[in-house]
Amino acid sequence: MIDQPGAERDRGSHRTGGGDGSRVPKSTRRSRHSRNQLVIFLNFCLSALLFLMLGVGGIVYWGKSQFEGQGPLREEATYVVPRNTSVQTIASGLEREGIISDAQIFEYGVRFAGAGGALKAGEYGFTPGTSMRQVMEKLREGASITHSVSVPEGWTVEKAYERIAEAEVLTGQMPDMLPEGTLRPDTYLVQRGATRKELVQRMKEAQDNLVAEIWAKRDPDLPVKDVGEFITLASIVERETGIASERPHVASVFINRLNKGMRLQSDPTFLYGVYGGAGKPSDKPVTQSDIDSDTPYNTYKIKGLPPGPIANPGRATLEAVANPIETDDLYFVADGTGGHVFSSTLDEHNRNVQKYRAIERQQRVDAEAPQ
Repeated sequence: MIDQPGAERDRGSHRTGGGDGSRVPKSTRRSRHSRNQLVIFLNFCLSALLFLMLGVGGIVYWGKSQFEGQGPLREEATYVVPRNTSVQTIASGLEREGIISDAQIFEYGVRFAGAGGALKAGEYGFTPGTSMRQVMEKLREGASITHSVSVPEGWTVEKAYERIAEAEVLTGQMPDMLPEGTLRPDTYLVQRGATRKELVQRMKEAQDNLVAEIWAKRDPDLPVKDVGEFITLASIVERETGIASERPHVASVFINRLNKGMRLQSDPTFLYGVYGGAGKPSDKPVTQSDIDSDTPYNTYKIKGLPPGPIANPGRATLEAVANPIETDDLYFVADGTGGHVFSSTLDEHNRNVQKYRAIERQQRVDAEAPQ
């Protein structure tokens, strides 16, 4: 049987893969396989990234809850942050003292908040349950515990130095002794760990500023040549009375005496000349040799002011000397009650002295009488 040409074509077409039964070329199959592998890899990467983000987010959330949650402290505590201390060292110390639960979380929290270089030195108090965030904020604000160091008016520089040297909250050595009258008497708030040198410098600057302020508003007729004599006169007034209301009156007496060329005859001056900044011991009586002492501070012998201050005058006394009240008084003597009696004439003064001595005698009799 002879095949038809059409039949031959049909068979040929069947052999070459035409029609519905055609085969996919090998290059096409390889391309699809490669694409499938890339998709699988990308899916894996995305899944891994998603799990990583979830893990990191979980850790961050947990760390944040630890940072902001209630702390481990069960009773009040204090902690001193020294100067120039790293965040890592601070964190370790806080954990060691039981104030925070985890030093690493605290360190990361501080750095994440941008407070790494803002934590301030000082002594800090913490209440039970304080969170790490609260600890950070307290250190960043510098809300530290302060301690007071008081130097009363009328103290000498030497006595002020003794008080500062004894203050346990301060550190470091005392600086060289400053001249008399250059420290401002006051109560100073200091942080634990502050240096003694810093406090002395602070007191000096405070006195310089105070004196300059009051000197600028002084009575132009004051009988003093310069600010040094002004401080000297104020220091004498400061030592003569501890009663604030008397200071302007005492100042007027000394100013009147200076204007008349009279000796000041102030007991605190010759005592300073004898005992210096240490002062007369409280149990030692004033002797005639003290009164007769030959020093440049003995205003019973010298005219005018002594060569320098005998104490550190405070604001009230400086203001009283800068603008004293106007009186004719030239004398004053103790009245036996802590104050003074003033007079303008020597006769009146002598009568007041006799009255005072009578009061002293009676006080001695009363003290010696059996109880």
